[in-house]
Amino acid sequence: MSHWTKKFTLSSGALFLVLALASPLQAASNAGYPETPDLKMTPGATCEHPDSFRYPEHVPYCSRAVKSDTKWAIIRDYDQVLGFRIESMDRKEFKIDHLIPLCMGGSNETTNLWPQYKAIYELTDPLEPALCGRMAEGKMSQVEAMDFIRRAKQSPQDAPKMLKELLGSDRR
Repeated sequence: MSHWTKKFTLSSGALFLVLALASPLQAASNAGYPETPDLKMTPGATCEHPDSFRYPEHVPYCSRAVKSDTKWAIIRDYDQVLGFRIESMDRKEFKIDHLIPLCMGGSNETTNLWPQYKAIYELTDPLEPALCGRMAEGKMSQVEAMDFIRRAKQSPQDAPKMLKELLGSDRR
């Protein structure tokens, strides 16, 4: 292999690496924050050590217990691993969200937590009491509620429509 071929091969490899890494980083840098939870980092987790049980289904319930340093570690992980800039943004604009809400039997494990921007949680949060209310009435199972909220958090722009449909189905 000639000197130029080696140089080109290395350059092509470096270019491929830059392009492969640029896509997620570019997407992250556009908003600076995640619009949806990263399912590799935040696949969701249910309560393993419940404080009590709720609903006719006896869903395990864990009380809220996420320490401040854990919240900052989650933000740091999303920034460093996924290329977001949450740490440099106004912390009041974010909350550490439970992908599976506590009221649905979600846990406080880091695999169930992600940094959610205010504009996103304003779309998805109204679904949580509606879904948990249906669970309390025995009209929805935990599995159904978790599937519903996961879909909403993966497509937050659809959450208001999903809530409207959910509330509409209560009237039938």
